[in-house]
Amino acid sequence: MAGNSFGTLFKLTTFGESHGPAIGGIIDGCPAGLKIDFDFIQSELARRKPGQSHITTQRKEDDEVEFLSGIFEGLTTGTPIAFLIRNEDQKSTDYSHLKEAYRPSHADFTYEQKYGIRDYRGGGRSSARETLARVVAGAVAKLFLKEKNISVEAYVKQVGKIKLDKNFDELDLSKTETNVVRCPDEKVANEMINYIEEIKILGDTVGGVIQCVIKNVPAGLGEPVFDKLNAALAYAMLGINAVKGFETGSGFESVNYKGSELNDEFAPSNSTQGDKKITTKTNNSGGIQGGISNGMPIYFNVAFKPVATIMQKQNSVNSKGEKIILEGKGRHDPCVLPRAVPIVESMAALVIVDFLLLAGSDQL
Repeated sequence: MAGNSFGTLFKLTTFGESHGPAIGGIIDGCPAGLKIDFDFIQSELARRKPGQSHITTQRKEDDEVEFLSGIFEGLTTGTPIAFLIRNEDQKSTDYSHLKEAYRPSHADFTYEQKYGIRDYRGGGRSSARETLARVVAGAVAKLFLKEKNISVEAYVKQVGKIKLDKNFDELDLSKTETNVVRCPDEKVANEMINYIEEIKILGDTVGGVIQCVIKNVPAGLGEPVFDKLNAALAYAMLGINAVKGFETGSGFESVNYKGSELNDEFAPSNSTQGDKKITTKTNNSGGIQGGISNGMPIYFNVAFKPVATIMQKQNSVNSKGEKIILEGKGRHDPCVLPRAVPIVESMAALVIVDFLLLAGSDQL
């Protein structure tokens, strides 16, 4: 199977299925000598794990990571870092009715068409549980970025039609983790939570938008043609389950403005360090111009569709092409966004670390 690896120099390869023995991965290309904070990595997994609140799936998993190689006395050795997270709370019988059925908007039909076989238990390899491995690798990447004073922070900006209408620089992003929906505005967060609760009672699901902000990225990362930094971030985000849209900076709103209104004018920095750093008066470009970082904060939006599994009856067909009625069973998220925040951060961190390594010693 192709498509199990991500990255060029800092590369992650993942393995495992939702209802198999374990999910895991191998990180190759991590520089030697990086101090590994195991508690931090575990805390990142806790942000993604199921059963963390009443608005997420109630599947119970400890999601404890086991490192098998590449770390000695708390430091990376430069060799491949292998790890796994064992699956503990599978209820495969919840999926027995799907052995011959194709769930609407799932990967059941396409997967079977491609491979001629599929693991129908929780979606198998196509399950979002695979993102566990991305969060582990992303946590390692964050530790690397922390040494460079680069931060990656994401939060829930929109759930359904409930939207946080503030720019990230107007928000205290340290408040993101103070509520179960991971929105840094308490009033809007409560509205989102109430709406998700209503949706859950109806047996339905809802989508929304996650915004991610990356600060202190040096100018000069990315290539001007096919390996644009914004294109790499788009590729990373669109590889996350349920993602349907991506935009950087002013994004699709750009069409509502003239060039004279949207252009980011250059100006000397107010820095007192005498470094003659150049900045921009606005940041409609989202920190990337011509596919290359310009030193301003990088920010982008990621749109998630509603979770495809709903607790309502739907029309579908089985593998014989016969009409059937399907109704969701088991434990599922009414809204995936709160648990997707660390996944978005992880994929962004993997991209930035990879581009830093590609840039070489000038940027490290």
